Amino acid sequence: MNNEIYQWSRLSHTERQAVLARPAISESALLSQQVSHIIKQVKANGDDALYDFTEKFDGVKLNTLTVDAAQVEAAKKRLTTTRFNAIASAYANIKRFHQAQVSADIRVETTPGVVCTLKTEAIESVGLYIPAGSASLPSTVLMLGVPAQLANCPRRVLVCPPNKNGQLADEILVAAALCEIDEIYRVGGAQACAALAFGTETIAPVNKIFGPGNKYVTEAKKQLSQQVNGFAIDMPAGPSEVLVIADANANASFVAADLLSQAEHGVDSQVILLSDNQVLIEAVQVALAEQLKTLSRADIARQALKQSRLILTKDLAQAVTVSNSYGPEHLIVQTDNAPQLLTELRNAGSIFVGAYSPESAGDYASGTNHVLPTYGYSKVISSLSLADFSRRYTVQEISRQGLSNLAQCICELTDAEGLDAHQRAVTIRLETPLAQVLNNKAES
Repeated sequence: MNNEIYQWSRLSHTERQAVLARPAISESALLSQQVSHIIKQVKANGDDALYDFTEKFDGVKLNTLTVDAAQVEAAKKRLTTTRFNAIASAYANIKRFHQAQVSADIRVETTPGVVCTLKTEAIESVGLYIPAGSASLPSTVLMLGVPAQLANCPRRVLVCPPNKNGQLADEILVAAALCEIDEIYRVGGAQACAALAFGTETIAPVNKIFGPGNKYVTEAKKQLSQQVNGFAIDMPAGPSEVLVIADANANASFVAADLLSQAEHGVDSQVILLSDNQVLIEAVQVALAEQLKTLSRADIARQALKQSRLILTKDLAQAVTVSNSYGPEHLIVQTDNAPQLLTELRNAGSIFVGAYSPESAGDYASGTNHVLPTYGYSKVISSLSLADFSRRYTVQEISRQGLSNLAQCICELTDAEGLDAHQRAVTIRLETPLAQVLNNKAES
């Protein structure tokens, strides 16, 4: 664990950059080549490649990729009532928050006779990637499945790597059922992404893929978005991260628990504490060491904590400046003046305000989405929402009088740009007698 306390005011510009540097994402030539090979094999060999890679990487030989309705029903029966109720409760909260994001079409008459409309329509087919490496993630099923369901995407496809028995966790299947996902496949990794992009004999291609994954999944999404026309990804992805701003009155045990809850995600996760009080930072150090002893994933968290940063700022205003510069995925504010700081904090994927707002709540059941931009992308990219499962397009309907009202403006601008055909498309309509236009309609 990194026990060094960095005093921000004493650091040079270069030292500050180094302190806030994130763990390097592997972009080695080898990784790129490995993923490229997988993608090419799936494109060329379809299902056969998926079966081969599943046996190679997941250690299981499958005879079918598909999870059928009977398997989903069996999963429901095996799940305890307590576990089902927890999933159902999280589903209800997430649905309630995302339901409020449903938008109506916007219709504006910009000038008499000119009506412009902004319409929203669901993406036709979406792929939902659910990781299942060191832990199954039914919460991610809900975070992706609920907005896809509310957006009314006609086709929702879930892919998830199988366990050593060739199955998906019961919780995954039950969460999928709540989200009305009836197309489920037991395949993961870069090969699953390639199948969703190109299609195979079993899996038809989709328009957009969502969901987190390991470095192979991340690299595959990046490569496929550049190779396949009309295929999109949700957002750039990197290791998970959390930044906590805490003052002298913050509970050190709460702060330590928040840092560890993120550190246990993976060895490349990063956790940062900003405080204007050294006593608090030292108390957090002690709490981290004590709580670490009790964790089942202590080895993972311990490695992640090597990338941790404990930073002493001269005041909370400086802490806000540092946080805005870093742009964390998760930002937790445990200060007496948290509402005031909230007005000054800008760059974060999701913000958790107050002593009783742990990041875990957003990960599972408060209602917000836990698919968030990492690696500083929170400065320019939003957290996942209903809008990501839709596309927006405009419609304009212009009457003859409306076009006449616009004509002088359009002609002047087409003259400025030297685009004669654009201008003629306007003038030819206004020069043609209305009676002739109506007569042509009648004849047709």
